[in-house]
Amino acid sequence: WIGRLDFLLEPVMSVLGLPPMAALPLLVGLFTGIYGSVAAMMVLPFTPEQMTLMAVFLLISHNLIVESTVQGKSGINPFAAAAFRLAASCLTVFILARILEPSGAEAIRSSAGPAVAAAFPALLQEWAVKTAFMCLKIFVIIICLMIVMEIMKRFHVIGYILVGVRPLLRLMGLDRRVGMLWLTAGLFGIAYGAAVIVEEAKEIGLSGEDMTKLHLSIGINHAVIEDPALFLPLGIHAFWLWVPRWVMAVVVVHLLTLWFRFAPTRHHRPRAETNPS
Repeated sequence: WIGRLDFLLEPVMSVLGLPPMAALPLLVGLFTGIYGSVAAMMVLPFTPEQMTLMAVFLLISHNLIVESTVQGKSGINPFAAAAFRLAASCLTVFILARILEPSGAEAIRSSAGPAVAAAFPALLQEWAVKTAFMCLKIFVIIICLMIVMEIMKRFHVIGYILVGVRPLLRLMGLDRRVGMLWLTAGLFGIAYGAAVIVEEAKEIGLSGEDMTKLHLSIGINHAVIEDPALFLPLGIHAFWLWVPRWVMAVVVVHLLTLWFRFAPTRHHRPRAETNPS
């Protein structure tokens, strides 16, 4: 079925340095999340370079409906947030594709041939074994992360981390008051940290400019522990899972700062303060 849609998918996917069948895990991730896209990537024959490009795309743009809705509740247009994340994904992957030079779609089609000819029971057994092993690795990774986070909450480590991240916030071009928001999105993600993000955004009363910079930054770079860890069992190098989207987030915020500085008529108005009554 994917092969029959090649004529539609190939022009778009080739720009990103990916074969047409890469559209399947990308679409799954865009509308659900990282888990679904990892499951789709597991059963399709991609090269390591292609999986790296898909991982970077999905780390920036995934679960767009839910996460854009959360961002809309806390100070930014949800459609603009989703569109910006998609644009950042495409631009980041476009640049990385020129660096990694992934194999073309022909290699993917030729490697899929023998698998299609195999008996279905054998294919099903191989899939079950690989999937079970992958689920076990993901389970171990996520459990370890949850234990670490619970320990951090139990011993009130978050407050000390907030003090330590202030220089990093300055480097990223963000207001120091967004420390809890940035840390929540960074550790737990936009969806899991939704309640904290929405409530904290109402309390601190940031200007529209600072709120926009924050949301564009966390839109690109959030859930920096759990989400990249899900791709590690696929053999993707950790550098590509953490560094490119952090760099993109820093570049985008500083470019946006320059835009606000040199286009004063487009400045966002400060958010209205809550009535004390």
